[in-house]
Amino acid sequence: MATTDNSFNGMTEHCEECNLDTLHEVNVQIRTESLKKENAQFSREPYRVTECQRCGTRSSQRMNNA
Repeated sequence: MATTDNSFNGMTEHCEECNLDTLHEVNVQIRTESLKKENAQFSREPYRVTECQRCGTRSSQRMNNA
């Protein structure tokens, strides 16, 4: 489970690459999923993006799987 710490925008989470609980930068990005220009405005979805501050590994997870 992720925990907060004293750093700005940081969370302690498990990193699969480091195999340790490390500081991660965590944010939410809105991504356009459609490649068709006429549908792009209707295909935006939120993604949770994390980056390990130890090794730099990034991962993202779609937050809206409706």
